[in-house]
Amino acid sequence: MTLEAKPVSLKAMNFGILFEKVKDQDFPPGYFYAHIPSLGLTTHGVGLDGARQAALDLARIWLAEKKAHGDPLPAPSEILFSTLDVPDDALQSA
Repeated sequence: MTLEAKPVSLKAMNFGILFEKVKDQDFPPGYFYAHIPSLGLTTHGVGLDGARQAALDLARIWLAEKKAHGDPLPAPSEILFSTLDVPDDALQSA
């Protein structure tokens, strides 16, 4: 059975997306994860454009499924991003 992304008849929704380079050795070079925190979804694709398209396809399918089951659709939320520097001494064994 193949799932196909079909347009969802909704007004446009805007969700934040976070990209992360895939470092897993099982993936060829050039892949990126695309995280959609507001929906709790993660996918991947080749390059940033591929990851963005994969995220859009996944979000469309996921939202259509929610709508088909009468589940409430999540509202987009504000996405804030920061980095965290973990000092070397935190990596030492206790």
